[in-house]
Amino acid sequence: MNIKSILFTTALVSGSLLSAQTTPAKTTAKSGASPAKTNQIKFTEYDLPNGLHVILHEDHSTPIVAVTVLYHVGSKNEDPTRTGFAHFFEHLMFEGSDNIKRGEYMKLVQNAGGQLNANTSFDRTFYYEVIPSNQLELGLWMESERMLHSKIDSIGVETQRKVVKEELKQRNENTPYGSILNEAFGHAYTVHPYRWTPGGSPEYINKAALQEFVDFYKTFYVPNNATLSIAGDINPAQAKAMIEKYFAPIPKGTKAIPRPTSVEPVKTAEVRDTVLDNIQLPAVIMGYHTPAQGTPDYYAVNMLATLLSQGNSSRMQKSIVDKQQKAVYAGAFPLPSEDPGLTLIFGITNMGVTPQDLEAAMNTEFDKVKKDLISDEEFQKLRNQIESDFVSGNSKMAGIAENLANYYVYFKDANLINTEIDRYMKVSREDIQKAAQKYLVKENRVVLYYLPKM
Repeated sequence: MNIKSILFTTALVSGSLLSAQTTPAKTTAKSGASPAKTNQIKFTEYDLPNGLHVILHEDHSTPIVAVTVLYHVGSKNEDPTRTGFAHFFEHLMFEGSDNIKRGEYMKLVQNAGGQLNANTSFDRTFYYEVIPSNQLELGLWMESERMLHSKIDSIGVETQRKVVKEELKQRNENTPYGSILNEAFGHAYTVHPYRWTPGGSPEYINKAALQEFVDFYKTFYVPNNATLSIAGDINPAQAKAMIEKYFAPIPKGTKAIPRPTSVEPVKTAEVRDTVLDNIQLPAVIMGYHTPAQGTPDYYAVNMLATLLSQGNSSRMQKSIVDKQQKAVYAGAFPLPSEDPGLTLIFGITNMGVTPQDLEAAMNTEFDKVKKDLISDEEFQKLRNQIESDFVSGNSKMAGIAENLANYYVYFKDANLINTEIDRYMKVSREDIQKAAQKYLVKENRVVLYYLPKM
């Protein structure tokens, strides 16, 4: 597994600014001037009395449907002495329910010709099934079972304790560079719960009693903390009737849902450390504090990262990897998050290159973008890349359903699936330069040298 894959498999971070609120039922398809919006994504959204928010997108281009549920709970909602609960529940919720036998959850979907999975981030837990459209009712029934009747018992808990511990061991100890997220966020944060990552600690999972898992379920896995988003080959009237049948009877949660309020202090000094790992080539990892998704600066930072590292003609690739040959790989990734997060910029050294040499080359590239405006040609290419990424993110039914849920939960505006591109297109060359000058500064970062164990 390469370093880029590690980042995205260990923290499927989603994000933006705001939590969900009740909105009236509506169908939305606003027009705009951006070339990326030639095919508007129409949708209907409404709320059930129990607080479940529902979003429906009808598309008959293929006979499939994506059934997704986003629970607004991630690692940042955890007790600091019980980290890893959100990720643990991602596993536990496949144990079965009162009406689904243990071990049968995945078989039901696969036997119906579908696929399913889930992921956990700092801010959310997301479940989905992609199934033939004539199996819509199966998907809805199974997700309603997860929400109301999941098995939270000693057998399932003990089974998943072993599974999760082994997964974390494989990821953090046995995968080269696998601890990058843990180390970067652990060094970057001192107050905010982003200081631990979604994997959490096996130690705390071991200590937790069964009742603690039951309480977590009753607190977070409730309709008023969930968004049901469906996209694909559906008849909306029929889908609504099925949703009413399976989800309306689920009681609204009565427990207060913990939302962290701590604010990470502004950094005034660079943090540096060395990490010894089972690797052959050293790496330089930089974590820069950057704003939450949805803020104007976030879009400028995102475009800055694309400028630096996306594609074979990106600045870091051309200069550090191809021309200077100081790295075999270099990348920059703003990890979107609900609260202010990190942009990770890293490089793996080439043979014979020291981390100090690679860091100096990376700093030189940062200084260039801080000193000089990018050219008009480079800027237009960058805008084209951003538009292409935006369109490709909505190319599959599962992606559309997920994006609709994300935009609703974090922004209160699912229609950003059509219009967020406008926020990127408002970013100027000067905005990108200012973002580099503001955020790519030493006192705002963590620098880690990953070195081979002797």
